[in-house]
Amino acid sequence: MDKNLYSEHLATLKSRYDDILEQCGFETLNVFSGKPSVQFLDDNYYPFRVNPQFKALVPVTDNPHSWVIYRRGQKPKLLFYRPVDFWHYVPPAPQTFWSDEYDIELLSKPADAKQFLSADNAAFLGETNGLEDWSVGTPNPEELLARLHWARAYKTPYEMACLREANRIAVKAHRAAEAAFREGASEFEINLAYLNAAGQGENQMPYGNIVGLNEHAAILHYTHLNTARLPEAERRSFLIDAGADCNGYCADITRSYAYRDGEYAELVAAMDEKEQELVAGLKPGTPYPDLHLECHHKVGELLNRFGVIKSSAESAVESGLTRPFMPHGLGHFLGLQVHDVGGHQTAPEGGITPPPEQYPFLRTSRTVEENQVFTIEPGLYFIDSLLADLKNSDLASEVNWDKVDALRPFGGVRIEDNVIVHKDRIENMTRDCYAQ
Repeated sequence: MDKNLYSEHLATLKSRYDDILEQCGFETLNVFSGKPSVQFLDDNYYPFRVNPQFKALVPVTDNPHSWVIYRRGQKPKLLFYRPVDFWHYVPPAPQTFWSDEYDIELLSKPADAKQFLSADNAAFLGETNGLEDWSVGTPNPEELLARLHWARAYKTPYEMACLREANRIAVKAHRAAEAAFREGASEFEINLAYLNAAGQGENQMPYGNIVGLNEHAAILHYTHLNTARLPEAERRSFLIDAGADCNGYCADITRSYAYRDGEYAELVAAMDEKEQELVAGLKPGTPYPDLHLECHHKVGELLNRFGVIKSSAESAVESGLTRPFMPHGLGHFLGLQVHDVGGHQTAPEGGITPPPEQYPFLRTSRTVEENQVFTIEPGLYFIDSLLADLKNSDLASEVNWDKVDALRPFGGVRIEDNVIVHKDRIENMTRDCYAQ
């Protein structure tokens, strides 16, 4: 990664943090990377997940018991945990593109951090468990967190570069996963092919990979990974929702594939067209809920075109008929977290603007602005529980149930790209990587 790009990024963050600390009445920020959590009645630990507030400052995602101490207007200090340990891997002292930006102190024991920490006019960001007797400052002040979360929606050039690289890695892995599917691999084997191509382990993925064959494509967060291979005659569809990581930034990409030509393959192609139309509609000044509503109109058009419903798209949206077929939101902020923060925030100082009542799972209610990064992920599914409710509703007569039963074995379809909103254009990072 480019050293100058990171230096400019950190300068932006320091200016941002200086303003926020002053607005909230603090002089110092103590940010803890976190610590591993031991499993109940065991001596093994759960996979470590870094505090996102920590990796917002420094691209270290795998080193617990570390700290960033930032005092307004000063060079930040990194307390980097590097124990004497013959049981586990010990990371080397940082010597990389970002390390010159920090005063680095090496810690051989977690408690060694105490000598550098002060609660005097300080805010603390992180989990407090186990730190109750430490002098770290006011824990997780609500307004300070709100202001940090609001600002994270606006990405710096460095952050955009990380997101592009995460997309490049993920697209490479998606191609390997499709090839494995075409060769008849099981869900488990497809996932292994994905991880191998990405060069990242399961615990490095930003979220659990969703690898669903046939009916499993209807389970929105399916992560079971069946080990059984399907006979060729039973191979119908494949949905994969999987990402990658670059310096703590996430890719989140979904693709759907048909094993052979037919109506489901046509549905996938049609959804791909609709998804690109929705990406084109992502413009500064547009309320994101308006785009979600447009998504439902496009899903309604597909349901009508493929004979799943008898209603027009407009009527289907108005009556709520599209909702059982597309129960999730159009997309969300993307960045240091897959579902990045601040999506429902009303203003920098806080407040919540909830999603529309009829679309409770929409993760973003803000207005689209320059330098924001979103996922766009329309879908259409045949989910047994939602279809059962629909069949017992007043809208049942508007559904062609024979067509539903014909498409149900394919599970569903979702297409998802990661896009940057620029002042005068939309950058589709995912499609750009597929074009390379």
